[in-house]
Order: sequence, then C-alpha cells, then structure tokens
Amino acid sequence: MSIHPTATVEAGARLGADVHIDAFCLVGADVELGDGCYLHGRVSITGHTRVGSRCEFFPGAIVGCIPQDVKYHGELSRLEIGEGNVFRELVTVHPGTTGGGSITRIGDGNLFLIGAHIAHDCRVGDGCILANYAQLAGHVVVEDYVTFGGQCGVHHFVSIGKHAFIGGMTPVNTDVPPFMVFSASRSQAQGSPIRVRFVNRVGLQRHGFTQDQIGALTGAYVRLYSRRARAAGKSIHTSVDEMLAEPTLEENVEYLCRFLKRTFAHGRHGRYLESLRQDRRPASSAMPNEDVIAVAGDGRRAH
Repeated sequence: MSIHPTATVEAGARLGADVHIDAFCLVGADVELGDGCYLHGRVSITGHTRVGSRCEFFPGAIVGCIPQDVKYHGELSRLEIGEGNVFRELVTVHPGTTGGGSITRIGDGNLFLIGAHIAHDCRVGDGCILANYAQLAGHVVVEDYVTFGGQCGVHHFVSIGKHAFIGGMTPVNTDVPPFMVFSASRSQAQGSPIRVRFVNRVGLQRHGFTQDQIGALTGAYVRLYSRRARAAGKSIHTSVDEMLAEPTLEENVEYLCRFLKRTFAHGRHGRYLESLRQDRRPASSAMPNEDVIAVAGDGRRAH
C-alpha cells in the first residue's frame, strides 16, 4: 500500500491490498477501495461508496458526492462500482436517491473518458465506453458493451440496450434498442432526424458475434428500420409482433423485439423507465397526447 503524505484518508475508510493513493487525494470515511485500486493526484472519493478491485482514477475525478437532485435532502444513499473500471480526468459519479432505490451501480471493465458524468440512480453494465464529456442524466439504464461518442447527452429514465452505439454529440431522449447504431446522419446540419441508422456490426464483431448472428440482426433491422420498411408503411409494433410469432426466432433478434415491445407497452415519451418513476404526475393531469411513444428512434410516432 502506498499513500502520499499530502493525501487525506479519513478514519473509517477501508482499503484493500496494494492500493496506491497519490498527492492531494481525498478518501472519505465511508469509502471502501478494493485491492489494487490506483488514485492519481487530486482524486476525491466520498460518500457511501464501494469500489471493486483494480479500478483507476485519474486527476480531478470526483466520485460519490451528493446527487444533483433538488429532491435529495441528505438521506443515506450509496454508490457501488465493480472491478477494473477506469475513470479518466474530471469524471463525476453520484450516488442514488430515494426515488431510484438510493443506489447508483456501475459494473465491471468500463472506461469513462475525460469529463464523463454518471448521475444519480444510473445503472451501467459491463464493458461500456463513455467518450469525452458524455453525460448520463439520472435514472438511466445502460446495458452491457454500449459505446457513447463524445458529448452525448442522455435524458433521464432512458434505457439503452446492450451492444448499442451512440454517435458523437447525439441527444438521446428515447430508449435505444440493443445492437443498433443511434445517431443523426452526416447531414445533421440540414435537419437530419436522429434515429436508428444500422446494425452495430463493428462492435458486434469485436465482441465475438458470428456472421449468422449479425446476419439475423441485420435482417431484423431491414424489417424494422430500413428505408424500405418505412416506405411500406407498416408500423414497427406490427413488425415486432410478427417476428415474435415466428417459431424459430434467433435469440438476439428476440431480445431486440422484447426490448422494443416493453417500451411500446409501457413507455411514456418513448422511455420505458418513465412509467416506473415515483414522482410522475397522475394521469388526470397529463397533457394531451402525452402517452404518444416515439418509435425507438425511427423518426415516426405511434399511438
């Protein structure tokens, strides 16, 4: 174990073996650091925060400070971080609030680049990459192996499916289906809509998907999101139901369909988790058409 003499480790902090804490770091009294964690200079880890083994924090990272939520009034909340995560400079991560179970969770092997923010009550899976200044608002769920381009902004209560890719500078205000690339086109400056563009073929190949699996997902994309599908006028709801009725549906395509079906059935504003929020207005006060669902980035809307 190595602790620089200018670092502050408050009484009560629990440190594993081979923890390295550089100059001017702060480790709070209710923090637990797993074996092999490395804190570069001027890192602050506070609050009721548990960090798994082999996590690395670069200068200016601030982890565990109270959430940015006006409904938070000092109640106990937690932050749990898995193993092998990297938090680059100026990354911020907040614990949960009572409205989200009082906990924020991050899985294993994630990479958070400069200035990324993970807000209160988020759930981040394993193997995700948040490029520079990607921002997750509160109550966001990110499944495994999702990649975010730089300067993305994700609306609260959004769910992002596994192996999705979010293009740089993309505002995300609806659920994003798994296995897909979600972004504006290159003609964004001319008003190109932000939607599902194609299958995340490169990401899937990197994670060991077979050509047959990628081919099945490509076929699903053609049926759901392609220009030909839009021209046919068939709703995504109908196409999803037809695919789920097929007796030999490939398992990843079934996962995609069930993800979409959940948002169609329960989503508000295109966000499944919005239907679960505890502070939502009663139905009697809803605005007209408030339950209209954006069709998973398709650019159209369905009732």
